[in-house]
Parts: sequence; C-alpha cells; structure tokens
Amino acid sequence: MSWSLVFTKQYEKRALRFLKRHPELEKQYLKTLQLMEVNPFHPSLRLHPLSGRLTGLHSVSITLSYRITLDFLIQEQEIIPVNVGDHDSVY
Repeated sequence: MSWSLVFTKQYEKRALRFLKRHPELEKQYLKTLQLMEVNPFHPSLRLHPLSGRLTGLHSVSITLSYRITLDFLIQEQEIIPVNVGDHDSVY
C-alpha cells in the first residue's frame, strides 16, 4: 500500500523557510517524508492525532524537537503536509 504526499503552495513556502533556518535538518526532513510515503504508521514517525484547535490534523516527528503537522486522508491514501517547525510553532 503506497501513500502519496500532496504539497500545497503554502506548505512549500513554509518548508523552504524551515529548511533555510535549519539546513542541518534537511536530511532528516527528507527521510521523514520518504518514510511517510512508504508507511505513515512507522513507529519512528510517532504519528498521532491532534486535539483542540488542531482537531482533524495529525503530527509526525522529524526529531524530538521538530514536527510536521498534516491532514491525513486515510480513504484516499493521501497525506497533505500543513506545517513544519518546532513544537511551539506548529501547535
């Protein structure tokens, strides 16, 4: 079962800004995206649903400090990244 990542223009801007500020995380960021396409339920991603004002979104970990929030459409096999950054900026 293969998943597809769907990038919005808004997310692409956020990701470029994130990688510009944190070039040391580029390799781990790309690895996280690749793993999400293969198996978004892999334990190292720590996929979990969010609550409160972010209800309906999910989060995966790039590192212990950095996250990607996403819209996770199980029926359509699509993952739509929404935001990327440290814990405080994405939540």
